[in-house]
Amino acid sequence: MKILFVHQNMPGQFKHLAPAMAGAGHEVVFLTQRGDIDLPGVRRATYAKPRAAHASTHHYVRLFENSVLAGQQVVRACLQLQKQGWVPDVIVAHPGWGEAMFVKDVWPRVPLLNFCEFYYGGEGSDIGFLAEEPADLDAICRVRARNASHLLSLEACDAGLTPTQWQLSRHPEPFRDKIRVIFDGIDSGTVRPNPKAGFTLPNGRVLTAADEVITYVARNLEPYRGYPSFIRALPSLLAQRPNAQVVVVGGDDVSYGRNPPEAPNWREHMAREVALDPARVHLSGRLPYAQYLALLQISSLHIYLTVPFVLSWSCIEALSAGCLVLASNTAPVIEAIADGENGLLCDFHSPQDIADKAAAAIAEGQGLAALRKAARQTVLDRYDLSRCLPEQMKLVAEVAALRG
Repeated sequence: MKILFVHQNMPGQFKHLAPAMAGAGHEVVFLTQRGDIDLPGVRRATYAKPRAAHASTHHYVRLFENSVLAGQQVVRACLQLQKQGWVPDVIVAHPGWGEAMFVKDVWPRVPLLNFCEFYYGGEGSDIGFLAEEPADLDAICRVRARNASHLLSLEACDAGLTPTQWQLSRHPEPFRDKIRVIFDGIDSGTVRPNPKAGFTLPNGRVLTAADEVITYVARNLEPYRGYPSFIRALPSLLAQRPNAQVVVVGGDDVSYGRNPPEAPNWREHMAREVALDPARVHLSGRLPYAQYLALLQISSLHIYLTVPFVLSWSCIEALSAGCLVLASNTAPVIEAIADGENGLLCDFHSPQDIADKAAAAIAEGQGLAALRKAARQTVLDRYDLSRCLPEQMKLVAEVAALRG
C-alpha cells in the first residue's frame, strides 16, 4: 500500500504512525515544509512555505487566505509526485493549516484521513477563558470565520482521527460520526518511573527524587498553559515549602495566543510582576528529551495547567513517569485525571488554590503514592503506544479500503 502523510511540521502527530506503516512494508511518502528531518523507512518530499496573506486582507479572512496558499503549495507537490508516477492508496493529513484542503481535487478516488485536532468556538473552549485575552464580539466572529478551512477539510475527508473525546465534542455534530477517537500514544517503556534519575541544575547541583522538586513544563511559557497563574502561585507555595526547588521548562515563543503588549515574552512579563529567587526557581528553557524525562522522574509534584484546549503530551507523559500531578480543573484535563484518584485538580484562575493544594500534596508525600501508581496505570490502560498505534494503523487500513 502507498501512503502519503501531509504535515507542515514533520513528523507532528505522525511521529510513530508514519514509520510504523513503513515498517509494516508499506511505501510511505511524507510531504512537509521541513527539510531537516528523516523517519525510518519514510521518503520525504517537501514544498516551499507559502507567502503570508496580504496585510490588506480582512483580519477575519487572513487565516483562510493562508490556508488556501498552503493548500495550493501541497497541490503543486502532489502534482509533482503524480508526474513521477506515484499515486497514493490513502492520504493521512493534518488539515490545520490548509494543507489538506485540495488533495481530493488532485486524487478524487484516493481516500483521505484527516487528523482533526481542534475546532474553534466562541463558547466553551479557549476563547474568552483567559483574563489576559478577553473575548469581545469581534473575537467571537473572527474565530467562527477561522473554521472555514476546517469545515472544507471536514467535508472533503473520508474519515477523521482525534486524540480525545473532548476534542471530538468540539467538532460540529453532523461530522462527528466520521471521526474516530484514538490518542496519539505515549511510549511508556521510555517514559517510566526511575528512582535513580538525576537532574543537573545550571549551577551544578544535582537534584534527585530525595529532593523536594516542583516541576512545570510547556512548549512555551504563555497564558494558554497557565504560566501567569503558576508564577503568581509561587511566592505562597515557596513560603509554605521552604526547601522546595522549582524547575520551569519552556521557551519564549508563542504557540497559542499572543505576546504580552509591553514585554517581549511572557517570561519577562511575569518577571516584572513577581520577583522570584533564582536560587530556588530555575527557568531552564527547552530541554533535550532525555533531560526532560529525568526531570519528570525526580519530580515531587508536577503542575500542569491549561485552558480548555488541546491536551498537552507533557500531561500524559507526566502520568506515565509516575508523577504526582496537580492539574487545572478544565475540560481536556478531567478526561484524563480524576481528582483524588490518579492526580489532583485545582482552579486554573486561582494562584492561591494552586499554591495551597500544591503545598498540601507535597506535605502528604508518600501518603499519595497510590495516586502516582494510578497515574501510571491510567497511561498503560488508555494512552500507551502499544494500544494506540495498532488502532491507528488499523484505521489507516480501513480508510484505504474505501478507495474508489
